Amino acid sequence: MLYQLPPNKLLEFSVQFQHFEKIIGMPGIDENINADILGIGVEEYSNIKNQFTENARVAAKELLADSSFSALVDQIPFAPGEKVVGLGDSITDDSQSWLEILRFILEIRRESDGIEIINAGISGNTTAQMISRFSYVALQQPDWIICLAGSNDVRLHGKSPTKVLVSKEESEKNLMMLRNFAETQTAAQWIWMTPPGFIEKKVRAIWFPNPIEVMFLNDNIISIADVIRKQPDKVVDIQAVFGVPPEPELMLFDGLHPSLEGQKLIVSELIKELTAQPRANHDSAAAER
Repeated sequence: MLYQLPPNKLLEFSVQFQHFEKIIGMPGIDENINADILGIGVEEYSNIKNQFTENARVAAKELLADSSFSALVDQIPFAPGEKVVGLGDSITDDSQSWLEILRFILEIRRESDGIEIINAGISGNTTAQMISRFSYVALQQPDWIICLAGSNDVRLHGKSPTKVLVSKEESEKNLMMLRNFAETQTAAQWIWMTPPGFIEKKVRAIWFPNPIEVMFLNDNIISIADVIRKQPDKVVDIQAVFGVPPEPELMLFDGLHPSLEGQKLIVSELIKELTAQPRANHDSAAAER
């Protein structure tokens, strides 16, 4: 149970996924304030945060140790000086997420390119909440937007829920609105990622007991992925690669969030898709847009 974790583990989990400067959306939220909110000293907060940062850096180095992977990184179509925004929820907001690993991959392998990575993931966000804050994304004037969304739409609350947080129909409309916003408010190239599935038994053990009573079911997240797979843009099908339910080593103890190995797999699949030859049906569909 999440709140029955040892205090040190619960604290680490909070630092990993809760970034108050983004949740509150106010300037001036620094490590001192984040530490105060969590009720710990700033040194302890920094040490925990820095460990996750180091995990992402080491993961990047491990991936780059493979010469064939490094060769793909050289082919990623990000031009020097471009901005890449990762739009999403906790899977992206994670301090050792696929996006943070990508940040270090580019810093290490393509340091002179000066590619800027902007993490616009906020833990717990639904697609509706992403719509409400898309103006922030547009203000960054991104050249690329990578969207991994939908897991929180299918959240179930309470002992006997009668609906998911956001219906499939509304999720689809929200996703299309986000895509439309990107097309009309930015010049960014758009990339989709399907959300991974869940290990339901672990989710129930960690997230459902009082006072949380939250559940995530694979049948619901599969429907979100099906919507995304139909889109004419590039799609990185994380759900298919992870499996449904995902392989245990790809997920954290809570059955909901990818582990560091899972995050490494996500960034690997992203880079494969970015460097893949265009598909004929993708080109024709994009031309009709």
